[in-house]
Order: sequence, then C-alpha cells, then structure tokens
Amino acid sequence: MLSILSLFVVIFISIIITRVATIALTHTGLTRETAKFQARSAFSGAGFTTNESELVVNHPVRRKIVLFLILIGNAGIVAAISSLMLTFIGDGGSGGTAIKIILLVVGFVALWSFATSHWVDRRLSLMIDKFLKRYTELNIVDYDSLLHLAGEYRLVELGIKPNDWLAGQKLSQARLRDEGINILGVKRPDGTYLGNPDGETRLEANDSVILYGRVGSIEALDKRWKSYWGDIEHREAVAEQREVEEKETKLNQEKQQRKP
Repeated sequence: MLSILSLFVVIFISIIITRVATIALTHTGLTRETAKFQARSAFSGAGFTTNESELVVNHPVRRKIVLFLILIGNAGIVAAISSLMLTFIGDGGSGGTAIKIILLVVGFVALWSFATSHWVDRRLSLMIDKFLKRYTELNIVDYDSLLHLAGEYRLVELGIKPNDWLAGQKLSQARLRDEGINILGVKRPDGTYLGNPDGETRLEANDSVILYGRVGSIEALDKRWKSYWGDIEHREAVAEQREVEEKETKLNQEKQQRKP
C-alpha cells in the first residue's frame, strides 16, 4: 500500500507544480489557457507547436520556467512509473491485486476531480498568486514583457491560429476597442513588427498581437473561433464591456463624492 500512496503523492505534487507554473507563466503575459497548455506540455515532455515554442524560447523568464518543468517532469514521470510497478510486485495473489486496482481507480478519480475542479482551481490559483507576489520578483523582472498592471488589466502577447476569430480580419473590422482591448503591436512570422497599427492592418494566421486589457476579455478572445458563434461572442463581449465601463464610472463618481 505504501507504493500506492507514493504514486498518489507524486501525482498530487505534479498537479501543484504545473499549477504554480501556469500562474507564473500568466505573469509573463501569456493567457491562462496558453500558459496551462505550455506548463502541462513541458512537464509531460509532449512538446508544442513552433509558434507557441517561440513564445517561450524567445522570452528569458518563460524559458527558465519551462526548463525547470522539463527537469522536474522527467524525475516525476520516472518516480510515478516506479511506484506503479512496485504496486504490483509481491501482491500476494489475485485478491490483493483486485484491491490495489480498486484503490488505484478511486485514487485517480479523486485526483482527477481535484485537478479539474473550478472551485479548487480558483482558490489554489489565488494562494499561488499571492505566494508568487510575496516571495518572488517575477513582476519586476524584464519590464517589457512582465508588465502586470493593477486590477484585472495586463499586457499580453497572443498568437493567432488559422481558425481564430481574429485571423483574416482588419483591426477596423474586429473592433476590439469596443471590447475594452487595445492592440499595441503586431509581430509577423518573418520578424516584422508593426507598432501602434492602424485600422487597415490585417491580422493573419501565425501573427502575434500585443494586447492590453482585462484578463477575462483577452482569455475569451483567445478561445474565440472564426464562426457565426464567434461573431455572437464578440457582440456579447462588447455589451459586457459597456457594463464594466458603467460600473467603473459609477465607482469613480462615488469616490469623488466621498472626498472632503
């Protein structure tokens, strides 16, 4: 039974490590979904596409985080496999094997529930975020790309995939400003950089855009596909941004009224 417990401990620690790395990567400007994918890919050694690997390799802090994940991931996988093998060595008959299989299934279900729980994710993310802010200098290294602004607002570099809603659109058509998102620059695959692009700039697949806005809005944009539903999501995002602006205006007015 000790080997089963060791296996679960290794997996639990692996989940925590990838969660910490995900939060750390979001501090470097990646969206949460991209950061989660990068962290899990590096930890498992699965790898990722060329465009996404460039987002990591060309950034000094992201590169350090991913290298650490690769190193720890190799050790963790070896430990997990060893514990799993030891579980079935000298099991004492088919009865003992059946009990161990049941324990493994129950344990994996519990760990999976823990890893995919939104409730756990929110609270664990808040704890990790506070820990990183208090005990690391992640937010003050490399100001260019680690700018983590107050509240919900951040500076983010977002890669555009062929099926993304932004692919093939001019900035004037996308109307991201109505969603509360500003495009500060566009990086082409050939290395060309367009700073402060105008409305006639067309975004293409494999471009990267430098965005400033609320984290939630940028994450929603990152998940949006080129489709009829993508247009609907855009309109919903515009309506949501209007509500946010109204709340911010009302809050500022209340603060002004409370001033002596």
